[in-house]
Amino acid sequence: MKLILLCALLFPVPAMPSQSAKPSTGDAAFNKLADRYFDELYFRFFPTSATAAGFHQYDGQLEDYSQAGLRREAAELKKFRALFEHVDETGLSPSTAIDHKLVMNDINSRLLELESIRQWQTNPDRYSSGVTNSIFLIMARNFASQAQRLKSVIAREKRIPGVFEAARHNLRNVPPVYVDVAIEQIPGIIGFFERDVPQAFNEVKDKKLLAEFQTANRAVIESLRRYQKFLSMEIKPKAHGDFRIGAENFRRKLMYEEAVDLPLDRLLEIGMADLRRNQKSFREVAAKIDPNKTPQQILSELEKDHPEPGKLLQAFRDTLGGLRDFLRDRHIVDMPSQVLPIVEETPPFARALTFASMDTPGPFEEVATEGFFNATLPEPSWSEKQIEEHMAGFNRGTVISTAVHEAYPGHYTQFLWVKRAPSKVRKLLGCNSNAEGWAHYSEQMMLDEGYGRTPGVDLDHDTAFLKLRLGQLQDALLRNARYIVGIRMHTGSMTFDQGVEFFEKEGYQSHMNSLRETRRGTSDPTYLVYTLGKLEILKLREDYKKKMGGRFTLEDFHNSFLKQGFPPVRYIRQAMLGDDSPVL
Repeated sequence: MKLILLCALLFPVPAMPSQSAKPSTGDAAFNKLADRYFDELYFRFFPTSATAAGFHQYDGQLEDYSQAGLRREAAELKKFRALFEHVDETGLSPSTAIDHKLVMNDINSRLLELESIRQWQTNPDRYSSGVTNSIFLIMARNFASQAQRLKSVIAREKRIPGVFEAARHNLRNVPPVYVDVAIEQIPGIIGFFERDVPQAFNEVKDKKLLAEFQTANRAVIESLRRYQKFLSMEIKPKAHGDFRIGAENFRRKLMYEEAVDLPLDRLLEIGMADLRRNQKSFREVAAKIDPNKTPQQILSELEKDHPEPGKLLQAFRDTLGGLRDFLRDRHIVDMPSQVLPIVEETPPFARALTFASMDTPGPFEEVATEGFFNATLPEPSWSEKQIEEHMAGFNRGTVISTAVHEAYPGHYTQFLWVKRAPSKVRKLLGCNSNAEGWAHYSEQMMLDEGYGRTPGVDLDHDTAFLKLRLGQLQDALLRNARYIVGIRMHTGSMTFDQGVEFFEKEGYQSHMNSLRETRRGTSDPTYLVYTLGKLEILKLREDYKKKMGGRFTLEDFHNSFLKQGFPPVRYIRQAMLGDDSPVL
């Protein structure tokens, strides 16, 4: 009874529209309401998302992490949910009906996080990494002069100490792994504010502006150090919380965010079947490379064949152009831009949990249109063993598959296409099973189309290509392990240590990467989206091929898929096939 009362006080339900009110009808009425949603709620409460999207009028604002702010956010979400529920879907075009579903899913997903999953209460890294990302997005791209962007940084930095005060009031029942990740990342974050942020504005000559920045920046660094001490001295000794979100929250999260409503037991069956298929393929490819060695021995040899840490970024740079040209020459997908992304080191606030990532310009960014391909280098404090285990994940095969996943034709390509999406809603709202599924699908598709093949050499004897295939399969097994571990850990049938073991034994990962991946899974429960989305896209491709018959081309399929934005594949099926047939 007390818990119910607390939720009611923290998240009051606003008055519902009158039952006598007429439903909103037509695309124009929906689009007007959608504009209100973005202007009055979405960007007001998530100004960092506005910066990322390219709406820079919000650059001086910062998320309100206080409980009062969270209460206001929940109340506004419920108000808009009632308004969108009152929309007459029968009066919408098929495309706008999908947009309506996307907005409703976004609202329900955010309320699920606020009220049920509640990482604002359990995850201290949400605060320290969150505010760092808010600053990074302003300094990373030259969408305005350094002086103008510095003013926005100052405005946000002045609000950051208040964020850590909110964290002190909010954090309860913190899981040990969450506090460990947060503490691990804070030294890098402090270094980011000490060195990287000032360096990003080294052309500013206005002494008054620089003095104001130095004052605000020092306050941020001091608040980070206090937060670090608070986590170490007060939170860590009492960190006995449970990171598991439970089966019901997991089910609802998948339904709202990915439009997937299959029972979790069935999803596990699908994931395990794909894991076994990829393990079988891995053994077969390994046997072609050297039948006298075990797959594990061959994998161990491949993992040793990696660039030196200091040459990793250049290895990616050397790969990207060839991938882009292959897409063009083989007519695999249209390229919205021929400009290569900039390869650089992963920002410090993301290094503990991220191996590689892609930062593509937002769909409404008109000035700073460069993309950033981030790779995580070993930390200076690591032992030789830690460095070697980390670099094993960047062997020659996985360098290729990672470049495919992040850039060509993965995330970079897809989010350049998002600028062409049919509506504002499609440009701003989507899902991870589409974005990550597309990137993961691309890894396999590119090799299926012949990337890396040696001209004139029989496939079974093309050792260089087979090694690429083995690297692609290792990455597929990594995503299979995420799929299984995410579901099983968060529904209570697998412990953290069993998760690490699963990544090692079933996903063929090193111990260090297995530990990193399992830690990520504690705060990213639905990272099954990679395999889930890939399987959805493969089934859609086969179904679309049957529909098109002799008119089917891979380029047409990919272009038709990407022009929809990045909504759940379920909705793209409706657009491309004209039905609501099963996604898996």
